[in-house]
Amino acid sequence: MKVLLLAAGVGTRLRPLTDHLPKCLAPISRQPLLAYWLERFVAEGFDEIIVNTHHHAELVRRYLEASPWSRHLTILHEEVLLGTGGTLLGVRDRIAGGRVLMAHADNLTDFSPSALVATHETRPPEAAITMMTFRTDDPQSCGIVELDDRAVVTAFHEKTADPPGNLANAAVYVIEPEVFDFLDSRGSPRIDFSTEVLPHYLGRIFTYHWDGYHRDIGTLQSWAEAQLDFPAASRGAPDPVWNEILSLRPR
Repeated sequence: MKVLLLAAGVGTRLRPLTDHLPKCLAPISRQPLLAYWLERFVAEGFDEIIVNTHHHAELVRRYLEASPWSRHLTILHEEVLLGTGGTLLGVRDRIAGGRVLMAHADNLTDFSPSALVATHETRPPEAAITMMTFRTDDPQSCGIVELDDRAVVTAFHEKTADPPGNLANAAVYVIEPEVFDFLDSRGSPRIDFSTEVLPHYLGRIFTYHWDGYHRDIGTLQSWAEAQLDFPAASRGAPDPVWNEILSLRPR
């Protein structure tokens, strides 16, 4: 199964950090955020990974091409951001009619992608998507979901002031090929996955719950907190490739 790792975001809430670095290369202790994703996918046997780029794309490209995972990667540059659904539609030919595991690289997690895929195999027959969920301590800033007794999504509450609970969309999905047909039917290259795709599939989205670490690195406060509480952040030596990339960033 191929992976689509979304790494094109501008990261406006992380400024001034993202004035000089792409969000996906934000440092988490000794490594950039993107490295944790790539290391996990390759370690669990996912060896075909598509990474989209946009903001500070040249820095991302240099990092990926010099990284230990470069032979597993395909870089897909977007001059104009297409939205998550648009990016997904754009890789349809590369997926060649198969499933895809899609994840937002601006989150920090220690989840098991192979466990997510195994759960997807147990989905109800009508489900076309399996979404990872987690418990958030800031539900107002997340997409909160409601489930039925089969762990199928019945309602979304996207960043509302008074959400009904704290079970949140982790923005990691396994997606069946039929979803590409729906994307194509939108008649536009730019598609928002959260507002245009997920509501269409209510009642057909299975869930996989992750009780481990999962954090949206969307604000400077969240980024700072991740330095302290991410279990893997204190492991290993500094990433030499990332240190070299830092020296190339605009001043």
